[in-house]
Amino acid sequence: MEKVQGIGGFFFRAKDPEALGRWYRDHLGINIAPTDMEMVPWVSDAGVTVFAPFAEDTDYFAAAQRFMLNFRVVDLDAMVTQLESAGIDVYNRQEMEGIGRFAHLRDPEGTPIELWEPAPTGDSE
Repeated sequence: MEKVQGIGGFFFRAKDPEALGRWYRDHLGINIAPTDMEMVPWVSDAGVTVFAPFAEDTDYFAAAQRFMLNFRVVDLDAMVTQLESAGIDVYNRQEMEGIGRFAHLRDPEGTPIELWEPAPTGDSE
């Protein structure tokens, strides 16, 4: 069976696409999709990508939202400090044994974002 290799893009509607694209670039380091040959696309580091449908009545993120973005980070504490220094509210920090550490925020249009620092794999032991 052929399998997809990972997420090739994420497309969504925005009230102000240019401003929202700048917010993601400036605060999370995600380049927006190129519109010419000089622009550099966002290239993510290889790693786990979780695909997880949630129950319709989940309370893990706001009921008004159909999706939540999850981004892997190397150093959650450093990312949270960076975001809070920019005046961005980061909340609901938690740890799941064997899975990793998490923190939540919202983009300027209210989209829920989860930052995930995966737990060490134990390969170095």
